[in-house]
Amino acid sequence: MTAYIIIPGIDGSDEQHWQTLWERQWDTSAVRISPASWSAPDLDDWVGAVQEAYDEASRRDRRVVLVAHSLGCWAASTWLNRNPSSPPGAAFLVAPPDPDGPAFPHQAAATFTDVSSQPLPCPALVVGSTDDPYCTPEAAAGFAARWEARWHLAGACGHINSASSLGSWQHGRELLDSLTQQ
Repeated sequence: MTAYIIIPGIDGSDEQHWQTLWERQWDTSAVRISPASWSAPDLDDWVGAVQEAYDEASRRDRRVVLVAHSLGCWAASTWLNRNPSSPPGAAFLVAPPDPDGPAFPHQAAATFTDVSSQPLPCPALVVGSTDDPYCTPEAAAGFAARWEARWHLAGACGHINSASSLGSWQHGRELLDSLTQQ
């Protein structure tokens, strides 16, 4: 069995977000992180929440897959780089925001501004959008290259969130399946 760790962005993912819809489908196979700092993200708090979710998920299942969106991508990559000896089976990183970009929430997420993309210790796939207001396709492709992850440009999907009206985002599930079936 596979366990999925859901790592949303600021304020979590709402009821219409693809992460929440997938989490419902996965039922007990999914564990959502629960940092204390959802609205004013603190990197160490979020990384600690990923660790707690990983500990819970890995007790139940041998294979763990990280499913991150937005700022959650940076929490996931930071956790992975701090824990290279116990990597999960894969990391699915969707719409990472550019910490150097003009739309990045510098004040709200100040502790995330110094993150760096380094090679990840597990297979990973980064998915970006041609019109993401938080990250250009070029910047997202650069993160994927430095993370040594596969890169996929999903087209004009905005920030690949609820506002994108993707529903359960079937294309995303196909991408995730392509990553986990390697």
